[in-house]
Amino acid sequence: MSSSTNADEKKKESFNAEAASLLVNNLRATFASGTTRSYEWRASQLKALIKLCDAHEQQIIDALYSDLAKPPLETVAYEIAMFKNSCKAALKELKRWMTSEKVKTSIATFPSTAEIVSEPLGVVLVISAWNYPFLLSLEPVIGAIAAGNALVLKPSEIAPATSSLLAKLLGEYLDNSCIRVVEGAVDETSALLQQKWDKIFYTGNGRVGRIVMAAAAKHLTPVVLELGGKSPVVVDSNIDLKVATRRIIAGKWGCNNGQACVSPDYIITTKDYAPKLVDSLKAELEKFYGKNPLESKDLSRIVNSNHFGRLTKFLDDEKVSGKIVFGGEKDKSKLRISPTILLDIPRNSLIMREEIFGPLLPIITVDKLEESFDVINSGTKPLAAYLFTTNNKLKEQFVMNISAGGLVVNDTALHLAVNTLPFGGVGESGVGAYHGKFSFDAFSHKKAVLYRSFLGDAPVRYPPYTNIKMRLLKALVGGGLLGIIRALFGLS
Repeated sequence: MSSSTNADEKKKESFNAEAASLLVNNLRATFASGTTRSYEWRASQLKALIKLCDAHEQQIIDALYSDLAKPPLETVAYEIAMFKNSCKAALKELKRWMTSEKVKTSIATFPSTAEIVSEPLGVVLVISAWNYPFLLSLEPVIGAIAAGNALVLKPSEIAPATSSLLAKLLGEYLDNSCIRVVEGAVDETSALLQQKWDKIFYTGNGRVGRIVMAAAAKHLTPVVLELGGKSPVVVDSNIDLKVATRRIIAGKWGCNNGQACVSPDYIITTKDYAPKLVDSLKAELEKFYGKNPLESKDLSRIVNSNHFGRLTKFLDDEKVSGKIVFGGEKDKSKLRISPTILLDIPRNSLIMREEIFGPLLPIITVDKLEESFDVINSGTKPLAAYLFTTNNKLKEQFVMNISAGGLVVNDTALHLAVNTLPFGGVGESGVGAYHGKFSFDAFSHKKAVLYRSFLGDAPVRYPPYTNIKMRLLKALVGGGLLGIIRALFGLS
């Protein structure tokens, strides 16, 4: 074993609560020096992230293939390109985001001016997910840097190749006095969570999200929790079925083989329309992935044996095993499960109680499509909800009645690519939002500032208090000029 390997192991072993505390203290000292506050520093780090992508695209592709067998197109389009676009958008808008916002004042503070100043929170922690290990690690980092914070990134150990690459590349390209990467698993994450941060940003599942929130509560640390949930797809009968089917497939199996937080989790359609939808899904899936999808190079594998076992458990449920109408093939040795469609799944089955996060797609049937709203609202609020229809009234009802992190009509997952929209959950699907300026705001404090001169010092504020002072103050606080005039003349 080489000395460098020994050194790496020693470094990993030594990262405990004491090491985490030292790291945070060093970052606080750097933040206190003001290094991260300038526009020049923020812009230089964002530009460095773009250079990192350009110089190491193939390494990123290889790392994600090692972790997930992710098709190169998905890595390039949905991780690298989306991340670079976010960096470029932040660079383009950064000066405007940093500029204080002038706001109106009231007659009660006349003469005065006021503004809202965006200031960095301080030292923040980003804990990322394994399913999009490049994008979901670095997208929040854009917001943290743009807002002027020092930060620690903890990549997911479940995607070890990407975690290792991120640690190496961020160490080479970014300012290590302000931005650090900590690799590891539960012990390292626990050591980090024991520290006091100015914000914690976590992407993952609700179980760990509760642990993160509990740890943050000890220090009254604010959090952003990007979680998940059972994202439904409601399918009407008055649609272009082929286009709808292809878009559902793209959002489900074309996004990491269903291992995505906004992946369609289940479909709701009418009993009459379900057979047509199933036939269309079968036909398009075979076109996309062939007659033996387990051999397809265009499908990611299941991330590890634990998740493979979890998905197998869904399929082995006696309420579900007889409902497979397409797919269901498994290869445990290669961690592959084919695209699988299940029809008329009981709503009390295990697969309908938990987020699937894999290539299984149940279809629930109802008599009338409006019943789908009750089905969705009977569960926890999803991260995303999708509707395919040409019925404008149904669109309006869907937007008004379905509470979810985000809604898309006549497509799936594409709202992630619109950086003028906030991306985040509601209820058990998450806390807070990011993307575009919402990322900047997530890592900023909006500081209220009021400016006054020594002119206009009104005696009405000061004792001794009289009835006329009370009437004047009441009118001033109420903000009405007519009320002030009436108070001055003693009119009720």
